Amino acid sequence: MKQYIVDAFADELFTGNPAAVLPCMKMPDADLMLKIAIENNYSETAFVVKRRPGEYDLKWFTPGGEIDLCGHATLGTAFVVSTFVDPGVEEMHFHTLSGELIVRKTDAGFTMNFPVGISKPIPLTQVLMDAAGGIAREAFYDGGDMVLIVSDEEALQAFVPDEEKILKTEGVGFILTASSKTYDFVSRCFYPKLKILEDPVTGRAHTYMTPIWHRKLGKSVMRAKQISSRGGILTVEDKGDRILISGNVQLFMEGNIPFEL
Repeated sequence: MKQYIVDAFADELFTGNPAAVLPCMKMPDADLMLKIAIENNYSETAFVVKRRPGEYDLKWFTPGGEIDLCGHATLGTAFVVSTFVDPGVEEMHFHTLSGELIVRKTDAGFTMNFPVGISKPIPLTQVLMDAAGGIAREAFYDGGDMVLIVSDEEALQAFVPDEEKILKTEGVGFILTASSKTYDFVSRCFYPKLKILEDPVTGRAHTYMTPIWHRKLGKSVMRAKQISSRGGILTVEDKGDRILISGNVQLFMEGNIPFEL
């Protein structure tokens, strides 16, 4: 069967966030999907099954297990589906653990329609300050990913993560974000609980950050950059209970796994 490797949120190869995408005849057993994700060792491996043109089942696995929402692997899956599975399809409906996700193909790439990541201000504890290397200024959390506003872009760029300290914090992900002179905001995102210390570009994290920066900046449409070593650029829009996230995808490789799924 085919497996595609793509770079998501990338205008050129070797940037953005790599993901593996496997179009399947039926959804594999969870144990096999996890084994494939571990073998690939990307932050995400996506498994997609076509119901009918424009409608698909989608699951995401990290090397640490299944997750309920992933942005870059959804973007990558939309590229694979519209290029190889249903060439020319312009609107794709993916049935996932986070409900129905709609992705539209545009002249500039793809736009994903995601549920908003709910968060609220919380006290900035010593545990959070320690995990953020002392640069945190505000904290937001409500059971999903932890979001910390940090002092400035330069401090964020210089931040060196301590996995053990991050593991002591609440939340699936640990997100640090700052305002930017070039973009509306920048970020770095850490997921050691999913066996990923730093994720290159994270669509999921932007469902949490977008409403926060919307309130701070008074802008519903924003340009964001994740300043990981690979880096990636996203356009985000706060629609209230939904977040629109746009980006491009580059194909790195297509290959064969020597059995059928």
